[in-house]
Amino acid sequence: MTHLAPPRIVITPGEPAGIGPDISLALITSKPDCEIVLVADRDMLLQRAQTLGLSVPMETVAAEQLQEPPRAGCVRIVDVSLVTTAIPGHLNPANAAYVLECIRVATRLCLDGKAQALLTGPVHKGIINQAGIAFSGHTEFLAELCHCPQVVMMLATPGLRVALATTHIPLHEVAENISHDLLEGVIRIIDHDMRTRFGIAQPRIRICGLNPHAGEDGHLGTQERDFLCPLITELKQQGMDLQGPVSADTAFLPDTLSNTDVILAMYHDQGLPVLKYAGFRQAVNITLGLPVVRTSVDHGTALHLAGTGKADSSSMDYALTVAMQMICSSHHQDVATTMSAENET
Repeated sequence: MTHLAPPRIVITPGEPAGIGPDISLALITSKPDCEIVLVADRDMLLQRAQTLGLSVPMETVAAEQLQEPPRAGCVRIVDVSLVTTAIPGHLNPANAAYVLECIRVATRLCLDGKAQALLTGPVHKGIINQAGIAFSGHTEFLAELCHCPQVVMMLATPGLRVALATTHIPLHEVAENISHDLLEGVIRIIDHDMRTRFGIAQPRIRICGLNPHAGEDGHLGTQERDFLCPLITELKQQGMDLQGPVSADTAFLPDTLSNTDVILAMYHDQGLPVLKYAGFRQAVNITLGLPVVRTSVDHGTALHLAGTGKADSSSMDYALTVAMQMICSSHHQDVATTMSAENET
């Protein structure tokens, strides 16, 4: 059996005025079985640790120095300087570019093979946009950085995974964005990543309809009849285990979930309220379709809790757990693929 060495996981704490630095520091104190590399302003982290009464030994390194194998329990910082001092609870658009630069540096570490996963803390989209930077979210930004034409946002909590066909767009734009080609790409990405990132040999994907009652044979909307049903039939004939389209109001019943690995919702608020009700603070945001493993917390910046010591790090803890599980599954998949190729030759 191949021994899997401790992974190196790179963390971006996100908005420096929010709880991202707090929960990142709390995660480190739990001494996870991996190497943690924080990509952030070193002085800001040390000041926040002091405010919180935490003693966290951290080694400052340059990104290019991360060549040797990871060491479990080791904590390092790749220092990215803030533009101006961050005050807990007080947003400053001057630091918006800093937030995005941290994500760029951390993503590059993963793309270069120096880290095995990216874990992102919460950012504040509003303050980034207020700074004059077009930004709709981590998912879209990471897709751009990794040159991926299509990615999928999926949130997961124990017992439930919900993927989204569309993400951060106004509700009135959802229908015009739902198409055969979009959904085919989304379903193929989910099927592929469930196999390669989660070790599920035959992913069971339950697909919600766009309209109430999944369109009710065209009486409440025609998208299901016109292209969603034909697409599901086509992909099932290719060997995918798909169910649907189903009415979203019954898609999350316990009996339904017992034979489902992922539910595909058509838009953000069709699926995520259920998931967050089921597992808020123990849920994780995962980006499927990237060449790197990426997980994130499922909550916002909680400015009122920054620097108070009252921030709950449960979602950050679970994001780390899921990242390590995905690394392990990806490793076993790579080993199996290599062995299969060797046997064929």
